[in-house]
Amino acid sequence: MNITVLTENTAGDPSLTAEHGLSLLIRYKDHCILLDAGQSDCFARNARQMGIDLGQVQTAVLSHGHYDHGGGLATFFAQNAYAPVYAADGYDRPFFFHTDSSTRSIGVPASVLSHKERFLAVREPVSIADGIWLLPHSTPGLSTIAQRAHLFRQSDGGLIPDDFSHELSLVFCLDQGLVICNSCSHSGLEVILREVRQQFPEQPLLAFCGGLHMRAKKHGAEACLYSREEVRNLADCIRSCGLQRIYTGHCTGAIAMKWLKEELGDRVVPLTAGLRFTIE
Repeated sequence: MNITVLTENTAGDPSLTAEHGLSLLIRYKDHCILLDAGQSDCFARNARQMGIDLGQVQTAVLSHGHYDHGGGLATFFAQNAYAPVYAADGYDRPFFFHTDSSTRSIGVPASVLSHKERFLAVREPVSIADGIWLLPHSTPGLSTIAQRAHLFRQSDGGLIPDDFSHELSLVFCLDQGLVICNSCSHSGLEVILREVRQQFPEQPLLAFCGGLHMRAKKHGAEACLYSREEVRNLADCIRSCGLQRIYTGHCTGAIAMKWLKEELGDRVVPLTAGLRFTIE
């Protein structure tokens, strides 16, 4: 299994461009999958720079309905005329970052949503190819997490805390164990790992790839949404479930990354645009 980071908040190669967003190209067996497309054409420009033909992608997956993961899909549609985009039901709702002082839209742009014919809504766990699964969230009561992160969605009565029902995990069943990809993990990594273990109770967990949504801002400076103790508890969870590698970045943030590295050492690998790695 090979993963290439097409775009991320940072770029490890000076010839590549970074943006706030995430896009991964994943090759597993004979299948080529695009997981998210960042917020612009940045992922496509980087792919071209790395010699990657997006026209060869067979399947695309939108991890959730936010602009920094779905905004680049308009460019993808222009370069790939046939690959379907799997997304959890509700991906096309209006989503917002909302605080007492401001509200801004963070949903997928209308220019992408207008391509309805390209999307396939996922409402329950489904296998999209041999050994490849999509798992929408099945855990209720996630609105408290949403309030902490100021993430809301539109309802008939106004803005309400997001329940993250539009978020899904992409799971690969390798001989050695499961590889879980979840681009932002808004519900919390513990919830995601529990849902995956419920779906695949007999298979060990091998690796996780994606953001952990711990980055925040406070008084204009970077902060962490979670306390040091909460991050330590997460590290304990990672150790206890047997995950050998955590490939993370994007919304994880520098503070949480530092704390996780202190707890887990080389088990934590930072994502950056241009990174290519193999999971065996």
